[in-house]
Amino acid sequence: MSTKTNSKLDFFALLKERHAVKRYDSGYRMVEEDILALLQAASDAPSAWNLQHWKFLTITDQAHKETLLDIAFGQRQVVEASAVVAILGDLQADRNAEKVFGSDVQAGRMSVAIKSRLISQINLAYENKNWARDQAICNASLAAMQLMLAAKAMGLDSCPIGGFDPGRLIEAFAIPDRYVPVMLISVGKAAEPARPSERLPIEESVVWNRF
Repeated sequence: MSTKTNSKLDFFALLKERHAVKRYDSGYRMVEEDILALLQAASDAPSAWNLQHWKFLTITDQAHKETLLDIAFGQRQVVEASAVVAILGDLQADRNAEKVFGSDVQAGRMSVAIKSRLISQINLAYENKNWARDQAICNASLAAMQLMLAAKAMGLDSCPIGGFDPGRLIEAFAIPDRYVPVMLISVGKAAEPARPSERLPIEESVVWNRF
């Protein structure tokens, strides 16, 4: 069997093995190097115009996790996990355009004319604040999923958490107005297996060509 085929099989096995873990080994602590490797993998996610609409508020200090516990309505995984990553969507990701495309121009991957045209398109699009918010949430969610898959590939477990008070999170952790909370993700070593979850038959989710 070729290496390419093996990689494909390994990836699909990883997808099947990833589950939302609710109980963590509270004695396990990730080192900073591993956390940064995980976040780097998440930041390799695709994004519209490559604006990278995410910020990772990474909470490892136990006192801060205790603060987060009430904000997350008492969900114990936020204090038992090694780290909790608050995925924030960037409402002003258009500000990244000059840096992103400037690097492309310097590397010879893009002309100055194309850079100027793209930035004009982005500036026009970001005049619509509702659109900017939708893009922040959509693109940050791509990074969130990639983070969870990367965690599993590193032998770690994770859980996406949508049950929290975003207003209180913003206040408690001094999150600037530029960012909107999308979800929390707990990361660590499972203390017990995740509860199995069934999926609807794929035939119930697929529509071919049009409704």
